[in-house]
Amino acid sequence: MSVLNQQLFSAADSLRSKMDASEYKNYLLGLIFYKYLSDRVLERVVTLADKSFEDYDTQAKQTLLYIELLSDEDIKDDLIETLVDMLGYEIAPAYLFNVLADQAQQNTFQLNDLAKAFNDLSTKYIQFNGLFDDVDLQSKKLGSDEQQRNITITEVLKKLNHVELLGQSRDVIGDAYEYLISQFASEAGKKAGEFYTPHEVSDMMARIVTIDHEDKKLFSVFDPTMGSGSLMLNVRNYLNHPETVKYHGQELNTTTFNLAKMNLILHSVKSEDMRLRNGDTLNKDWPTDEPYTFDAVLMNPPYSAEWSADATFLDDSRFNRYGRLAPRTKADFSFLLHGFYHLKDTGTMAIVLPHGILFRGAAEGVIRKKLLEDGSIDAVIGLPGNMFFGTSIPTTVVILKKNRETRDVLFIDTSKDFIKGKNQNKLSIAHIDRIVETYKKRETVEKYSYVASFEEVQENDFNLNIPRYVDTFEEEEQIDLASIGQELKVVHEKKAKLETNLFEMISSLQYDEKEEEWIQGALEVFNLEK
Repeated sequence: MSVLNQQLFSAADSLRSKMDASEYKNYLLGLIFYKYLSDRVLERVVTLADKSFEDYDTQAKQTLLYIELLSDEDIKDDLIETLVDMLGYEIAPAYLFNVLADQAQQNTFQLNDLAKAFNDLSTKYIQFNGLFDDVDLQSKKLGSDEQQRNITITEVLKKLNHVELLGQSRDVIGDAYEYLISQFASEAGKKAGEFYTPHEVSDMMARIVTIDHEDKKLFSVFDPTMGSGSLMLNVRNYLNHPETVKYHGQELNTTTFNLAKMNLILHSVKSEDMRLRNGDTLNKDWPTDEPYTFDAVLMNPPYSAEWSADATFLDDSRFNRYGRLAPRTKADFSFLLHGFYHLKDTGTMAIVLPHGILFRGAAEGVIRKKLLEDGSIDAVIGLPGNMFFGTSIPTTVVILKKNRETRDVLFIDTSKDFIKGKNQNKLSIAHIDRIVETYKKRETVEKYSYVASFEEVQENDFNLNIPRYVDTFEEEEQIDLASIGQELKVVHEKKAKLETNLFEMISSLQYDEKEEEWIQGALEVFNLEK
């Protein structure tokens, strides 16, 4: 764990005893986000003033410079306008994070000042609208009265003030943020795990969907169930022009939607490069205006969720060519078809789903058959169990493409390739490399992968259950019964010899009348055994 990660996680100590992880993450992540925005303002002020960071090496000095510049009426308006133009916002000196944290250090901090700081950002600048709603400063869980709540937030501010967010690469900042998300997901279990895909799974999916697109100058990615946004963000690590990526995402849960917006901003994604929506992915299609198809679609939807499955969806362009709708109690194929509908003809889609979608019959079987007949299912990758927070079930990553020249299906079984962890199993870099290379080469590897022709899949009644195609059975070593019998004979002989020696030892013991009963009892045991 890096020093930065340790600092961030230790800052949660003041909240852990008051609420569970799914709640206190909102406070800690919201405050970290505000600190990041505040620190960027000070950094930009020093740069705009053409000053040296060696001379202004503390935030206290930087704040005094900011106040001094704003006191000059000739440059005040230009400075604010330039900050808004470059950063998309500005923060008044009185509400800078370091100023509030200094007040906390002096025990003069007032909760209302932080509330006003959040409100100013949210009301002045549309990109921050609602982002701090989950940092409920009036919650009784922070304390039974205003004074107690003030004390709680004071302690959090003191700890967070020591966190250095800007002295590192942008990716380190974002990765530290994702590290915290993963830690909260681990503590909170299923409730928090819903919005987080383990980094190594996200990494593997991103590498696959960017194959042959590495040099594309305008790359678009879409995640209709984006959670924290980490799946989308990961694609830029494998593109040669990461600064031009366009991010499109939708999320039903408002808290998680806000988390994704914060995450993208922390990864320095410009507002014009993100198009995010807080809404229901299945009940109403989005996006419906240009662009509505994308180079990559990445998804980790809630498994076997319920949806309306209303008959009117049979006329929906996302679902109408597949003949049936996904069952009301299992929306897995609805999510898959929604994402696939929004994939470009030249794009690649990767979606995490439970294994049931590979073999369940009825309506799901009809949909699966149509996808296979169209050649849409490119590969099926079976992951090890216990990879995701809140569930131990093994999952599969399905890779889909449009207009393929063949209808064969590549099966990769990674169920036995993992590093066993205390809480969750993990994939190593070597495991991920093997998956990606096998996918690229599209080859059959004994007990690991298999390229099944369409005819083979058809013969299996379009059942994609991985063990039908990849045999990972390991024959047990034959037992040499004769050898074991000989070993048992030797053991029995040793046992008999030891008992004889023990009997002779007890028989030869000198004892008085008090011990006679015990000695005779011991000798009788040996006689009985014989």
